[in-house]
Amino acid sequence: MRHSPRGGVGRTSVSDDAQFHPPQALFAISTTSIHPPVDPASASYLQISPRIQAGPHIKSTMSNPFTLNGGACLAMTGKDCVAIACDLRLGQQALTLSNNFPKVFNYGDVWLGLTGLATDVQTIHSLFRYKVNLYRLREEREIEPETMANLVSSTLYERRFGPYYVSPVVAGINQRTGKPFICGFDSIGCIDFAKDFIVSGTASDQLFGVAEGLWEPDLEADELFETISQTLLNSLDRDALAGWGAHVYIIKKDSVTKRLLRTRQD
Repeated sequence: MRHSPRGGVGRTSVSDDAQFHPPQALFAISTTSIHPPVDPASASYLQISPRIQAGPHIKSTMSNPFTLNGGACLAMTGKDCVAIACDLRLGQQALTLSNNFPKVFNYGDVWLGLTGLATDVQTIHSLFRYKVNLYRLREEREIEPETMANLVSSTLYERRFGPYYVSPVVAGINQRTGKPFICGFDSIGCIDFAKDFIVSGTASDQLFGVAEGLWEPDLEADELFETISQTLLNSLDRDALAGWGAHVYIIKKDSVTKRLLRTRQD
């Protein structure tokens, strides 16, 4: 007589001629008989696609929403005046869809330039038209440029976890002080105040370079128009995603002049 190993349950006696199989051996025998071994080479469902294996090397086809539709906007200050201008092109990368898509909108004494994703441009324009109208009804006066800047900043910051893909520019004349005001924003509402000029859009690099060379302090209205027009035209010639005409607004305390610039149509 012999006893089962200590790992067994209790002490079960077996006959000497009976062959003992540990639980591991029994499990191995049963699984082998039920599930025969599988050749890994023949199991196609176990093979990982080479495209998945090359994860870091896969190039995303998603476009940058800020540059998808193109566009350019520029604001400059002068002596008791301010100018804001934009191109008129609406495109989808290199494909031009329209040459009549203005990006500067008027809200009383304030002008707002919007570049970026075209759908968000239209959404933001409608949203601020609604908010500025509520401001007029509540305050019984026109909104000032500084107030508009804070309104734009807070509105964009509300959507910081799912931001609007726009780069706004605010320009106007404070009716109480007569001083020109311009500023820009990033997509979550950080304000960039400026005393000279502000740019946004796909032609920002070109606009910065030309504006730094042409802008001078205390420009009269006619000189400011010539400066902002030359800056915009020369920059649009060097950006394939913007152009096809431009609107220029010259804003003074008692008047506003809007002009259309004809640019290259290619």
